Amino acid sequence: MRIINILGSPRTSGNGATIAQLLIDIIKDRHDQIQTHALNQLTYRGCQACMACKKTADRCAVKDELTPVLEDIKNADLVILSSPVYFGEITAQAKGLVDRMFSFFGPDYRTNPHASRLAAGKSLVLILPQGNPDEAAFAEVVPRYTRIFTRLGFDQMYPIRALGAGIDSNIHADESIVQAIKATASKLLAAMTVKSYAQGQAG
Repeated sequence: MRIINILGSPRTSGNGATIAQLLIDIIKDRHDQIQTHALNQLTYRGCQACMACKKTADRCAVKDELTPVLEDIKNADLVILSSPVYFGEITAQAKGLVDRMFSFFGPDYRTNPHASRLAAGKSLVLILPQGNPDEAAFAEVVPRYTRIFTRLGFDQMYPIRALGAGIDSNIHADESIVQAIKATASKLLAAMTVKSYAQGQAG
């Protein structure tokens, strides 16, 4: 399995990175390929609304340091995207990536409910640490991006909200977050088992 771990926080060892690594440590197999991208270390632009990916190309026409990240997403089985919630939204770094993922839609994306260029069978874990411990605060972020990523062609979505996870938080000591990580890992491992069985039957 190919796992792409995308860090959307400006802090590459922050809560999102810690949660992502704890999750990877549980689900990884010795044969897995794992690639990490720290978006804050890259230089890239947001979507330029040029529509070239709908007219003259089958991918984003902007060439910068986000180009290999988009290619890795295209080739991945599992994408892990972590971003703290800042001012009620994912970070600017993560949002810039999501906007460029518009290139995964084909030319008929307005009328075709299955217009994604991504291959079927991809899963996405969305990790959202936030300092506010109130579960109702910023809850709308999850369904918003679930709709976006589902429309982009991800078959399975696994959100992990880390409530009350501030800059000085100790993720390892927060039992509710640790349990959320373990529950997500169990779901992923179960889905992988089913997928492997289905592929074996087909082969």
